[in-house]
Amino acid sequence: MKKYWGIFRISFQQEFAYRLNFVLWRVRNVFQILLTYFLWSTVFAGPGTQIFGYDRAKILTYVFAIMIVRALVFSARAMDVSRDIAQGDLSNYLLKPLSYLKYWFTRDVSSKVLNLIFAGAEFIILFLILRPPFFFQGDTVALLAFTASIILAIMIYFFILFLISSIPFWAPEIGWGSHFLVTVVIIEAFSGALFPINILPQGLQSFIMATPFPYLIYFPVQVYLGNIQGSALMGGLMVALAWTGVLWFSLKFIWQKGLKVYQAIGR
Repeated sequence: MKKYWGIFRISFQQEFAYRLNFVLWRVRNVFQILLTYFLWSTVFAGPGTQIFGYDRAKILTYVFAIMIVRALVFSARAMDVSRDIAQGDLSNYLLKPLSYLKYWFTRDVSSKVLNLIFAGAEFIILFLILRPPFFFQGDTVALLAFTASIILAIMIYFFILFLISSIPFWAPEIGWGSHFLVTVVIIEAFSGALFPINILPQGLQSFIMATPFPYLIYFPVQVYLGNIQGSALMGGLMVALAWTGVLWFSLKFIWQKGLKVYQAIGR
C-alpha cells in the first residue's frame, strides 16, 4: 500500500508539470458546460416549461452535475498506457514488483482528485455568477445509489481505456487515433456528457442503453435527479455492474494475449 501511496503523491505532483495541458483541459470543460448551459437555458426560458420530463431546475442541474461527474469519471491518465506499449516502456514496469493495472489506477485517482478540486471551484464560481435554479437531492437512498453508480462508472471507464490502450500490442501506430475515436467521439456522444440520452428517439435510446457508455455520465446524473428509482434503479446498477465484469474479464483476456506478442519495439 505504501508504494501506491508514493505513486499517488508523485503523480499528483506531475500533474503540475504539464500546466498548459491541464489548463486547456479545464478551459475546454468550462466552455463545454457554458455552451450546454446557455443552450438549455434558452430552451427552458418560458416559465413552467417542461420538455422530455425535465423542468428548468432539473435540466440545469443536469448540466452542472456533469462538471462534477466528468471530473470523477473522465479525468484519467490510463490512455498513456498505449504509449508505454508502442514505445516499449512497458518492459520497465513488467520487471518491477508492482501491478501495472494498479499503478495506472493509482495515477488515475490522483488525476481525479486534482480535477475534482478544480471542478468544484469552477462549479461554485459559475453557480454564483449564473445563479441557476438547482435541484438538491435529499433522499439518502438516491445519494447512496448515486455514489455506487459513480464507482461503477469510474471502473467502466478505466477498463475501456485499458482495452483501447491494448491495441498497440498489434498495431503500435494507431494507439492515439483509437483513443480519439472512442474517448472524444463515441463516449462524448453516447455517455450523456453533451445531452440527456432520453431526449433521443426510443429506438436509439434502447441501443445506447445497451452499451456501457451511458453508465458513465447519464445514468449517475439521472440517479441523482431522482428520475430513476425502484426496480429501474436496481436494474440499471446491475447492468452497470455486469458491464464492469464483462470489461474486466475482456481486459484480462486481451492483456494476456497482448503480452504474448509484445516485442518491446523501441527498446
